[in-house]
Amino acid sequence: MKKQAKDLKKKDKILVADQTCIVESLELSDIGKQGKRKARLVIITPGNEKIVLVRPEDYPFDIQ
Repeated sequence: MKKQAKDLKKKDKILVADQTCIVESLELSDIGKQGKRKARLVIITPGNEKIVLVRPEDYPFDIQ
């Protein structure tokens, strides 16, 4: 099942690089030059690493 970046919530489990990661926070920016808002996700990997992802708001993520 897929969910757009803008629809993710804290504690959602998403698949990133074949790893199940947990969303820690989500921020949406204003509309930029390309006409789309950006979603800034902070995720926690299974090894307890924090990773920041910046994707367009309509980017599809696989959820678990």
